[in-house]
Amino acid sequence: MSQDMNLIAAVDIGSAKVVAAVGRKHPDGQVEVLGMDHVYCDGMKRGVVFNVEEIVNAVRMVLSNLEQRLNIKLIDVYVSVSGFNIRTTENSCYRFIKEDELVKSFDLEQLLQDSYRIVLQPDEKILHVVPQDYAVDHERGVKKPIGYSGQRLEGNFHVVIGRQSDVRKIEKCIGDAGLRLNGLVFSPLASAEAVLSEEEKEAGVVMVDIGAGTTDLALFHDGVLRYSAVIPFGGNVVTNDIKEGCGVLQKHAEKMKTQFGSALGTMAREDAVVAIPGISGWEPKEIAFKSLACIIQARMEEIIELIVHHIERSGFFDKLGAGIVFTGGGAMLKHLPELTKLKTGLDVRIGSTTRAFSSEEEQGMKNPAYSTAAGLLISVGKYPGTRITREQVLFDDVEKEEQPAPKNEKKKTVSKNKKPKREKLEYITGDLFSNFRKGIAGMFEEKDTDM
Repeated sequence: MSQDMNLIAAVDIGSAKVVAAVGRKHPDGQVEVLGMDHVYCDGMKRGVVFNVEEIVNAVRMVLSNLEQRLNIKLIDVYVSVSGFNIRTTENSCYRFIKEDELVKSFDLEQLLQDSYRIVLQPDEKILHVVPQDYAVDHERGVKKPIGYSGQRLEGNFHVVIGRQSDVRKIEKCIGDAGLRLNGLVFSPLASAEAVLSEEEKEAGVVMVDIGAGTTDLALFHDGVLRYSAVIPFGGNVVTNDIKEGCGVLQKHAEKMKTQFGSALGTMAREDAVVAIPGISGWEPKEIAFKSLACIIQARMEEIIELIVHHIERSGFFDKLGAGIVFTGGGAMLKHLPELTKLKTGLDVRIGSTTRAFSSEEEQGMKNPAYSTAAGLLISVGKYPGTRITREQVLFDDVEKEEQPAPKNEKKKTVSKNKKPKREKLEYITGDLFSNFRKGIAGMFEEKDTDM
């Protein structure tokens, strides 16, 4: 957020760059993107923070650019979270409804809270609990059970679990940059909000965000999130293969991939070559387009195989009427849709931000690399997420009754100068806004809603 409470600021910390976006949510729910910018940064590896100082400098720089351009002061930000440590699982909870009563929003809130009570490994924490559907008595697949009559209400939830230590590193980066972390959103959920239409979610679709360090996946069917996963490598492995296969520098390998690369060897020109400047004292190298494309295709086929593996694991491979939507920086690789369609048989398209509007950032909205940052602005408040708060002690404000001291024991006195215990800062799971019940109730009133 900024000094103008109507503004929302978002930061997407990736393995190759930090992208920031500032927007405004209008009363009708539409999100207007006011500004977007990016700064290159490699302080994160496979979605996990490694170089805090480098990320802090990048966050400061990219937000300073937006502040000067928009003449605002940013204070609170929403941040994306991903990484190879994140895992997802499904969970079901149920509760009984009193006789002669209907299902209320309170019952849904209680089921949501119950779904947080699952067994976690050391250092793990729940990032999101996303409602999928409900069952009222023997009626299954109910999306909006409020007002139903029944005795047993069961809810199915998609649970996203991350590492506490990874979240703390992100919080440290944001804090050291002079900002306040207002909330975290799982990256594929944010990207999906930016590039997928409600019709695609209804028909069945897989959103695949190819970043530099990770490839994020989110599968929707019947308008509900059914599956999500993080593949622990992305565009950087393709660049490394070009570097090793062609014997060039990392920066030259990246330029070759983005400017001349192709995901299909058969689509590359056989008579074309690219000249790479040689190291001082060495002659320039000539790399054939065909050789470059074959190197890229071999690695991209591996990534596509992993995507197919996760789709099959979800059990929805035959229910994807809208196919696959690619986004992220890696989605701009030439002939990626053709290779994917050849390997999977599914329809494929490249997705950019379509769920928001902007009069100032038309080019940024068309850039798939900005999808996650824009999606953060759109998804604020939709997914119950992680926020920072102060630990509260139960009954801390209630005065204890003074017990009579034993006759042989002196009455203890409490020094007035004794300082109260300092409140301990910790992470808890909950809604992105303080008014939890209002947010959850609103979620079910809207018409649209494992690794």
